[in-house]
Amino acid sequence: MYKRTRQGWLKHWDFILLDLLALLLSFVLAYYIRHGNSYVYLRVEYNRLAIVLLTSDLLISVIFNTMHNVLKRSAADEILQSLKQAGLVLAAVSLYMFSVQMSDISRITIYLTAAIHLVLGYAVRTAWKPVVRKINRRKHKATILLLADEEDIPAVQEQAGKTDGTEFSGVVLLNRDAKGETVSGLPVPVNLSEAADYICREWVDKVFIYPHHLSQIDADEKEGSPTLAALITRCRTMAVPLHIRLPMAEVGGKVFVEKQCGYPVLTATINYASPLQLTVKRLMDIIGGLVGSVMALIIIAIVGPKIKKESPGPILFKQIRIGRNGKRFTCYKIRSMYLDAEARKKELMDQNRVSDGMMFKLTFDPRVIGNRIVDGKQVTGIGEKIRKTSLDEFPQFFNILKGQMSLVGTRPPTVDEWEKYKYHHRARLSIKPGLTGLWQVSGRSEITDFEEVVKLDTEYINNWSLGLDLKILIKTVKTVVRKDGAM
Repeated sequence: MYKRTRQGWLKHWDFILLDLLALLLSFVLAYYIRHGNSYVYLRVEYNRLAIVLLTSDLLISVIFNTMHNVLKRSAADEILQSLKQAGLVLAAVSLYMFSVQMSDISRITIYLTAAIHLVLGYAVRTAWKPVVRKINRRKHKATILLLADEEDIPAVQEQAGKTDGTEFSGVVLLNRDAKGETVSGLPVPVNLSEAADYICREWVDKVFIYPHHLSQIDADEKEGSPTLAALITRCRTMAVPLHIRLPMAEVGGKVFVEKQCGYPVLTATINYASPLQLTVKRLMDIIGGLVGSVMALIIIAIVGPKIKKESPGPILFKQIRIGRNGKRFTCYKIRSMYLDAEARKKELMDQNRVSDGMMFKLTFDPRVIGNRIVDGKQVTGIGEKIRKTSLDEFPQFFNILKGQMSLVGTRPPTVDEWEKYKYHHRARLSIKPGLTGLWQVSGRSEITDFEEVVKLDTEYINNWSLGLDLKILIKTVKTVVRKDGAM
């Protein structure tokens, strides 16, 4: 039975467990330093706090994947990661204490716990790394036979050694008969026609196949013929684990195997999310959408009469926008422009700050309610105020509740903007559009180059995580409070 390699945070569960133990010990030491005794767990409030500490540390390790590449990290990288781990745990616990008003807990104990956790966590991980490396060296190394074209072997050896330290016991050439030779330091025990018998007789543990062309895999399987397809069938019969590198595996940023239409397929995509991650993201959207929708109704009740007074008409502005994978939806905003704004757009096109026309933004927009020129001076009104404070965006929380948008994503384009899109622009619509996003907190109104917007949106999708969403949401609040303006 083949044992699949652990993936994600489970790969380093031992380091996570050690960090939890280090945190517990830090908590006990901090309590002893502050109170002069070690009976921390005899007090109910500190028992609850210990549970919060452990839960926070575990969730941070899983969500932010803080143990990623832990065995490969340098001392400097490990210090930075220790700072991040201890800082996030301290922030989570502080937020909890503020939320439940835990006034009977010593703040000094909490800060001391974070400081000791920083040092102790770093020390424990640093001490455990050589132990793990030693254990890995002592483990039985699987006998792996490589099948590849001669010119591909050096690159395969370099990549395998660089990533997981894999060493091949031998090689079979796919492009010529080299039986008895040594190629790139590897013995060639047999040719392709004899490979199945050799694998069976010599008890090869694994077979790694590196075809240069897809045609090498698709060759017709004939009884007794020296084809790769025939060897694959025989390996399957012998229950020998096969690892096949597909020549098209580099077409996307993330590659994985799944089933589609009943067939095992190699899927390549810019990024992917697990069902758990998507569930958590949707829960965040629902909670944020509910809170935001209530705030939107309050804002509408306050600014609505002022808008109707200066520009009779509906308070809400509805516009068709393009969502994920080209799906159209009605986007809601508080109306900040006069009713004829769309009709006047063409006559103002020469003043567009976005030179390529992929978006439409003006430095001073006369279509905004209250904007006018008086004695050669620009005068603003209610429309500009709600735009500067981003109050006009709040009805989009209704779209978030309906599942058409997310709290964090990419800006949904209008239909006319979408019609100008080129191939690489479409990538930004591979996820749900968001109320805020990476480019909005990276300059917002200062960014006028649409290609820069696409670059930032693509960067967000490539590096997406729940932690990144939280970081963007925090930055968005800071940006809106500073009134940096919105595009």
